[in-house]
Amino acid sequence: MTRIDFYILPDQGTQARQQFACRLLQKTARLGHRIYLNCLNEEQALAMDKLLWEFQPQRFLPHRLISAGGAECPVEIGHDMDPEQHDDLLINLAGTIPPYFSRFHRVTEIVTQDPETLKATRANYKFYKDRHYPLHNHDLRNR
Repeated sequence: MTRIDFYILPDQGTQARQQFACRLLQKTARLGHRIYLNCLNEEQALAMDKLLWEFQPQRFLPHRLISAGGAECPVEIGHDMDPEQHDDLLINLAGTIPPYFSRFHRVTEIVTQDPETLKATRANYKFYKDRHYPLHNHDLRNR
């Protein structure tokens, strides 16, 4: 059964979520995971692609936009599409749960303290809980 991890940040806003996603991508890719970063839309996918090029430039993280085609990478970024070859780790920035989430071994949701993100991630938490998925909370607010 898919393990669901919620990382609860003390910060607000899109930038905090995206920066944390980059750190998480760096760490999990180093551990050998294949990651699909599910974005809200093309604009967010392009922003994450750009951010990954700039984030810790001394530690390049191979990644690609799925829509761009090309060879598979440890980190693939997309939106509104089923990443058919992936089943390891899904990092969900989209706000809603994608229909293919359950084939992944792990799903990560990043929670920031802005009202829109709180509302979306609480709804996602309830969805997973009602279906008895194993939930793990990582509260980073008091660190």
